[in-house]
Amino acid sequence: MILANAFCLFFFLDETLRSLASPSSLQGPELHGWRPPVDCVRANELCAAESNCSSRYRTLRQCLAGRDRNTMLANRECQAALEVLQESPLYDCRCKRGMKKELQCLQIYWSIHLGLTEGEEFYEASPYEPVTSRLSDIFRLASIFSGTGADPVVSAKSNHCLDAAKACNLNDNCKKLRSSYISICNREISPTERCNRRKCHKALRQFFDRVPSEYTYRMLFCSCQDQACAERRRQTILPSCSYEDKEKPNCLDLRSLCRTDHLCRSRLADFHTNCRASYRTLTSCPADNYQACLGSYAGMIGFDMTPNYVDSSPTGIVVSPWCSCRGSGNMEEECEKFLRDFTENPCLRNAIQAFGNGTDVNVSPKSPLLQATQAPKVEKTPSLPDDLSDSTSLGTSVITTCTSVQEQGLKANNSKELSMCFTELTTNIIPGSNKVIRPNSGPCRARPSAALTALLLLLLKWAL
Repeated sequence: MILANAFCLFFFLDETLRSLASPSSLQGPELHGWRPPVDCVRANELCAAESNCSSRYRTLRQCLAGRDRNTMLANRECQAALEVLQESPLYDCRCKRGMKKELQCLQIYWSIHLGLTEGEEFYEASPYEPVTSRLSDIFRLASIFSGTGADPVVSAKSNHCLDAAKACNLNDNCKKLRSSYISICNREISPTERCNRRKCHKALRQFFDRVPSEYTYRMLFCSCQDQACAERRRQTILPSCSYEDKEKPNCLDLRSLCRTDHLCRSRLADFHTNCRASYRTLTSCPADNYQACLGSYAGMIGFDMTPNYVDSSPTGIVVSPWCSCRGSGNMEEECEKFLRDFTENPCLRNAIQAFGNGTDVNVSPKSPLLQATQAPKVEKTPSLPDDLSDSTSLGTSVITTCTSVQEQGLKANNSKELSMCFTELTTNIIPGSNKVIRPNSGPCRARPSAALTALLLLLLKWAL
């Protein structure tokens, strides 16, 4: 009888501890209410199939269509509609750049998220799915033109931007779309109008959206040793039509104009998400992902916020939209901050230099097929641990590293030697969200197992 009671008690404790150890028992903000994101077109279809969601969505769209958006959102019915939609798939939906219904997807995304913000935010979250790929596959091809592994004497004399143009001409799709935008952007309309900028921008968007990045990146981010090469790189997007204008508008005015268009607004938000300088990472890029930053930069070309190299200097990399901060008044500080995200952005600068040099951060690959390019080894220089991943499922580890970008194969500007000493605590992140599960939070399976074993031994000893 005593033995039977002991086993019953053991079974009860086992089930209790197992339930505590399971991830579903985490009731904190980390996991509560989390849903795997779907694209916004599909989320809209799911909402339309549910009467309460569809009626609330129509109500919110009417609220946002009013002339005074803030007044409409202060309406109790509008607020109720927004609260209901926050629990629907529409709230977590995202879009894919270049998808078939990209514009429709982005319109749905902003119809929800514009109602969640009060006023205009400096940084907006990207409506696009996060980039998890790296530059390694592109490097395998780009290294032929960048001079990586080649004779230094031959590499120094090569015009890598010219080589990139030749490579594009060997690909039918790249050659066709490049010839198209060159023809359109060079076509003079009248003596007072040198080109049709709207058509030029459209042709550029088609080129960068439809041509593989192994070709477009080489033309945009080729490394240069002389001014002729750097000027060719600057001329890639035909700046006299697509970039320059008679006068430079104020950068904040240009940003406001961009945000009136769903596509331009989304590409700018994506740039800020993936290229915003982070001083807690080795490369100054979010998640040390160069691919995400370079893709976001290229994604802005062909819009009002089109960026380009400001000069043909081969020794320094400075890019900017065609704008200035003159006439900013009391908003000058905000304007300068916005402009510095382009002109003095260490993440973007390092990403461009790394691509030109054919180097990447030394991280462990996600699979055998996607191996990151290893940076040159330097004696007595600590490198990133082999088990560090750039994905959203990072292992729990403490990284203490004192190193410099140049020692990692990332050549910094001659005028700025970027050296970093950091201690990072990597954490587990829920895919598709900003929620973080700290390593020491939540129950651990190992502890209940050990306690359960000790308890079992005591119970058996007591029963016997």
